[in-house]
Amino acid sequence: MHVLIIDDELALRQIIAATVRRAGYSVDMAAGVKEAAGKLVRGDVDLAICDIKMEDGDGVELVRSMKSAGVPTIFIMVTAFASVQTAVEALRAGAMDYMVKPVDSEELLYRLRQAQTLLGLKAENVALRKFVSGERENVRFKFTSAPMAAVERLATRVAAIGSTVMITGESGTGKGVLARFIHDQSSRAEAPFIPVNCSAIPETLLESELFGHTKGAFSGAVQARKGLFAQADTGTLFLDEIGELPLHMQTKMLHVIEDKEIRPVGGEQLRKVDTRIVVATNRDLPAMVAAGTFREDLFFRISQFHIDLPPLRDRGEDVLRLIRFFLETAKPMGEAGIELDPEAEELLLEYRWPGNVRELENVIGRAVIMADGGRITVGDLPPGLSVQGKKPSREQKVFSAGGSLRDQVRRAEADIIFRVLKECGGDRKAAAQQLEIGLSSLYRKIEEFEALRVS
Repeated sequence: MHVLIIDDELALRQIIAATVRRAGYSVDMAAGVKEAAGKLVRGDVDLAICDIKMEDGDGVELVRSMKSAGVPTIFIMVTAFASVQTAVEALRAGAMDYMVKPVDSEELLYRLRQAQTLLGLKAENVALRKFVSGERENVRFKFTSAPMAAVERLATRVAAIGSTVMITGESGTGKGVLARFIHDQSSRAEAPFIPVNCSAIPETLLESELFGHTKGAFSGAVQARKGLFAQADTGTLFLDEIGELPLHMQTKMLHVIEDKEIRPVGGEQLRKVDTRIVVATNRDLPAMVAAGTFREDLFFRISQFHIDLPPLRDRGEDVLRLIRFFLETAKPMGEAGIELDPEAEELLLEYRWPGNVRELENVIGRAVIMADGGRITVGDLPPGLSVQGKKPSREQKVFSAGGSLRDQVRRAEADIIFRVLKECGGDRKAAAQQLEIGLSSLYRKIEEFEALRVS
């Protein structure tokens, strides 16, 4: 929390501020009602500890004016006048609680924890409304291919550690899905997961979006706004397309990662944030570092733990499972399942999917709409699917005809492997079992034969 201490006694302000700082909160101070009002209207104060009787005004009236102005600050009132009437007036004005001088440190810390709980409940209420209104992602797909099983093991391990993670991979491979998986497997799972696409925010608004702003910080800032770092406090902030950040924002990002502090645009005080950072990019960041367009120190910070997502064409049996998964999730509510014509399925399995999982999902969604009678045929697939990006047929000979006995044996072996793999729907584990060879041997042979395939 960001806490404002309001009291006209300097010694008391300093004593309370020291207690609040030791508890780990960021602190600002005001010597009276007028100074406090100027800081409160910026909208970045979570909690105000406010004296009731001050030389330049009344704390209860300050609460009333802030509440009527829509300032969301929580107030705890402090007074030397321990009358029930004063307490009732403060609570009626909108204060959360009331304390009597001299302020006991343990009691103050208890009230601070209560206030933080209240702020957390407000955030949970917002999340619950989103949940009820349907803003919840589908159940996560379970990958079974060997490359993705390795990725999941890495992600599970780093989720428990809490370090910064960099996810790389081609566009559409599911970097956002993996980032969400890391959050869900971590101790922060109950806290917010905030995704943001850095390339989708205008450069002039990036700082305000990430760090927030105070009221009147710039033209159009009619009210204070919490930035994405503050919204993700105690949770995870997923920065997609991190390579699109301009250099001046890279400098600020490095400061936040190193010091865990943000300064809202127009604000005077630094605010502590406990936000885990997961970033993603499909750009070559080392090349950008060499070219001077990406800070080397930031690159080392965000690549503390690196996970590279393989393209869909290298995920084997996941393709068929994803097709069936998307068929199930894309069908209209209450309707029977959609069937896939064998020729259409074969075409989908042979396609190289340059757009990866995102392209596959879009193709299946379109096909479900186009299909008649609950059955998808080749005609329901996009026209270019059969030509662009199609894998060479696995029933073709993969080497040129003729050659030595060794070459002909290898050719026959390759034909058998690709035929069995097709019969198993791309499931390499099942194919290895049917061929009675080890899975690692099958992977090695596929890589060898694919490299020698005639284009």
